[in-house]
Amino acid sequence: MVTRARPFTHSERGTAESRWRERREWADLRPADALLSGRGRLVVVAAHPDDETLATGGLMSIAARAGLEVTVVLLSDGEASHPGSPTVSSRDLATLRVEESRAALARLAPSATLERLGLPDGRLAACTAETVTGLVDVIGERGGDTVVVAPWRHDGHADHDAAGRAAGVACRRTDAVLWEYPLWLWHWCQPERAPWADLHALTLDADVQATKQEAVALHRTQVAPVSDEPGDEAVLHEDMLAHFARPFEVFLRLDLPTDDSLDELHDSSSDPWQVRTSWYEQRKRAVTLAALPHERYGRALEVGGSVGALAEDLATRCNRLVVVDESGAAVEAARSSLRGLDHVEVVPGSVPEDWPDGPFDLVVVSEVGYFLSPARLGRLVTRVDASLTDDGALVLCHWRHPVRGWPLDGLRVHELWTRSSALPVVATHLERDFRLDVMSRSSAHRAGSP
Repeated sequence: MVTRARPFTHSERGTAESRWRERREWADLRPADALLSGRGRLVVVAAHPDDETLATGGLMSIAARAGLEVTVVLLSDGEASHPGSPTVSSRDLATLRVEESRAALARLAPSATLERLGLPDGRLAACTAETVTGLVDVIGERGGDTVVVAPWRHDGHADHDAAGRAAGVACRRTDAVLWEYPLWLWHWCQPERAPWADLHALTLDADVQATKQEAVALHRTQVAPVSDEPGDEAVLHEDMLAHFARPFEVFLRLDLPTDDSLDELHDSSSDPWQVRTSWYEQRKRAVTLAALPHERYGRALEVGGSVGALAEDLATRCNRLVVVDESGAAVEAARSSLRGLDHVEVVPGSVPEDWPDGPFDLVVVSEVGYFLSPARLGRLVTRVDASLTDDGALVLCHWRHPVRGWPLDGLRVHELWTRSSALPVVATHLERDFRLDVMSRSSAHRAGSP
């Protein structure tokens, strides 16, 4: 099993395709025939224009012929492929390479769309948040119907590795399925060190192979010299191109990477949301407390407690309070701020998977719903409905402004929740910045109730 790429340059000959072809492991590769099964949409992520054609041209052609919607997302425009060119500027090169990808895509999947993020070629590792946000925007709420294909996160090229990791995070946030494709692996890796156990092969018929080779040839700035001048040499020499003339394409299906963004946020600041200093946050907590139907609760749960500011207020109305957050840094901060409140327990956990034992007569979900994928939000609704006592209440409170980097915003969270939950909405507070809904079967909110 390969552990990491060796240093390499595109100009070196690399591992000959003949050495790959002679390996017996090919016969044992699992088929990738199920890659598109049950999905209506294929999103191909490319760090640079041509990656998508070389590694997934056959897949895109097959998907288009099967009637799937195909979208290619170019993270960069590939402006750094010829840094020493005396004849073409990086700006003009970017224009040429994008148009080459557009032409190749039209050959492979005529109805496909091309999206560009315009991130800097060679510096994608420094643009993780922008990459994730851009991919989430493309996938949207259609993750359940989408398969994403992205560079293998251990391909050995820094841009490819970063693209693969970011695509994995985007898939985690959107419920899309992720497959990864190796590209530079074939160049730098010794065949006996390849991750054979993780590889899947997608067979290409002769017509698809021919179409793919026609599309590859359209990337003229990469497969042929830009000019006869030094610095304008072809990036993809014949030995490299031979890896992508196979009658099959290779993909990996791996576990999704973790999404550490909220943990990193809490690591970077002791109060990332300014919950202790912002009047908006202080006032919102007061509105939340005032909206609780009962004066006191026996056992309550706060989902996503962050640094513990709301929990500190809720503790004044609860005999027992459980606070759960998936960020280790947030858990430590909350435990510190709530020290001395023996009836409050702060526990680490990813909701809804790590669910504390119920039942609860109060559950508060405040400013956390849009940090869940649509499917996870749906499972959270089910968990809450099943965990509330007969007269229990749910308080749902979220920011009403746009949320970047996740597929849902606050308005959509409330729409999906109220549509899916068996609990009726008994009270709503709506203002410019946030919405608060109370959901309960209890009549405690009514005037005159005991």
